[in-house]
Amino acid sequence: MKKLFYLALSIVCFRAAAQVYPSQNISLVGHISPNTSTVSLPNIGQKYSGCWGWYQSSKNKEYAISGGTNGTYFIDITSAATPSLCDYVAGQSVSTWREIKTYQNYCYVVSDATFPNSFQIIDMQYLPDSAHVVYEGLDLFYLSHTIWIDNDKLYCGAPTHTNSNSSMAVYSLATPTAPVLIRRLQDDYPFINYVHDMYTRNDTIFASCGYQGLYLFKLTASNTFTQLGSYINYSSGSTYNHSSYLTQNGKYLLFCDEVPAGKPIQIVDVQNFSNIIPTSTTIPYPQSIPHNPYLIGNDLAVISCYQDGLIVYNISNPAAPFVAGYFDTYPIGGAPSGNYFGGPYRGNWGAYPYLPSGLIIANDMQNGVFILDPSAAYTNTVGVNLPTSTVGLDNYSRKNNFGINPNPASEKITITYAGKTNVALQITNILGAIVFEKTYKGGINESLWIGELESGTYFIKLTEEDNVMVQKLIVQH
Repeated sequence: MKKLFYLALSIVCFRAAAQVYPSQNISLVGHISPNTSTVSLPNIGQKYSGCWGWYQSSKNKEYAISGGTNGTYFIDITSAATPSLCDYVAGQSVSTWREIKTYQNYCYVVSDATFPNSFQIIDMQYLPDSAHVVYEGLDLFYLSHTIWIDNDKLYCGAPTHTNSNSSMAVYSLATPTAPVLIRRLQDDYPFINYVHDMYTRNDTIFASCGYQGLYLFKLTASNTFTQLGSYINYSSGSTYNHSSYLTQNGKYLLFCDEVPAGKPIQIVDVQNFSNIIPTSTTIPYPQSIPHNPYLIGNDLAVISCYQDGLIVYNISNPAAPFVAGYFDTYPIGGAPSGNYFGGPYRGNWGAYPYLPSGLIIANDMQNGVFILDPSAAYTNTVGVNLPTSTVGLDNYSRKNNFGINPNPASEKITITYAGKTNVALQITNILGAIVFEKTYKGGINESLWIGELESGTYFIKLTEEDNVMVQKLIVQH
């Protein structure tokens, strides 16, 4: 797997540089969009998902590792203004989700899409020359939604095995190229249906369990799980606990709820696991979707907010967080543009703010890899104003009128929407294939049979005049 298509990359970089990305206190240093494949997810034009970073101390080099819909890209960003593709490792199939973590000189890549797919371990020691796949197989699992590495353990959220599923599984990385299963969460707590993401520190796990809420577990010395606490029923309605991050001092946890749109970023006091105390909530815009948070020390939060871009919050006072800077990787959509273009699930998926240089890697689902300098945001102590939203209150109220019940569902769902004119309803799978569509006159209040759909994630889109509303549906059989 050697270096490829540099001419195409230079053209892509030149075009990106010509665009204008609204920002304050975060500056664009470099940009690259290495996925030149004509294959993207058709419902949202997606080419990228998760990302991570890696510092190669032996060569004093920094890398961005970008999860593409078709594979994984290794990018040398040591000269950040001129990032260069080092190598590419193909995935088994096109995937909405590709998540990445590193341990020593190894890169661990998972995806969560229909079979075939596989778990990959990639040796990065030969970079910037090349990356080498040292494991690719199905014997451990072939799908996983997310992963986290804590010390020498690999935590997998919702892995799918050859003939079974797990809510969460933990593997030993004592031999980094040959992970060994330690324990599955359902062995001790079968009531947990699904762990979407988990932040783990010294075997204490903050598990984002989707619609079940936030649960805290400990992997004990005897390699069993024990529950330490939970934080559930903290929001009215159906709320999806997506992902979290802990302050360095261990006192506060910041978490995001991805579904439905408009759920606030929450900071809770976790000094007493049996009595978690809400501390503050904040939301960039009424329809924002804060997706993935990353904390630096005790004072800074870097949060990917889909179409509303990357936002840095100062959380030095957890009771009163404020915006210290922002960079909009997806300027054609989001609140300031007046239109969540094509539904909310576009834009900035994730970031990595832990390189020695202090630069941030930000992966935009449509626009590629951004290398950003956040130094002005990190030192800002007075706050900035986000660009004024031009999304009217009428649009926001329409969004809030859009209901799906139950969700997750196995056999039947009821869709409600108080529309005023003709409303087009469309249900697509993660690859953009339409599984149902219908046009209604005025409002919607209809029960739909979904028993024949395969288990997985679907998107329900309503279009009324110029308003596009999208919500995620989880089908579980």
